Amino acid sequence: MIVVKKALTEHVNGIVSVCSNGYRDTYEETHAKAYIERVIRDFYNRDRILKEVTHTTREWNGWFVALDGDNVVGAIGGGMIGLEEGEVFVLYLDPNRKREGIGSKLLNELTKNQLQRGAREQWVSVSKGNVKGIPFYEAVGFRVQSEQESYSNLEEEVYTSLRYRRSL
Repeated sequence: MIVVKKALTEHVNGIVSVCSNGYRDTYEETHAKAYIERVIRDFYNRDRILKEVTHTTREWNGWFVALDGDNVVGAIGGGMIGLEEGEVFVLYLDPNRKREGIGSKLLNELTKNQLQRGAREQWVSVSKGNVKGIPFYEAVGFRVQSEQESYSNLEEEVYTSLRYRRSL
């Protein structure tokens, strides 16, 4: 049975693994290997995840994990970007555990947390061409609002993100 809960320090290595493997699986067809490995190095390293698990703020609500026993099989993180606007910053699953409802359980837990903080809408950025994430977000009510340059682009990179929004 999958249990979703606020992440603890004991979950840090699982979060690193799920996000790194999930990121590679999601973008191996659409992004350069150097880009993928840079993002993983910058965002999904143990020191950063440990800090993000142990220090939460209004802008960073922390990590939530989906556990199958003691194994982290999914992770989500988000924060408040305005008085009534929450954002999903990251959501990844073990690539072997898709289509089990784990992503929905994680999103529901983060959404519940953001509603308690006053959120009335929720945002997420999804890379254009992400055939794994886009159908999921659209199925749960997110609608595309705009396009923008991807957050992690270097000057010579041209990856694009879609900004999605849904009312809560």
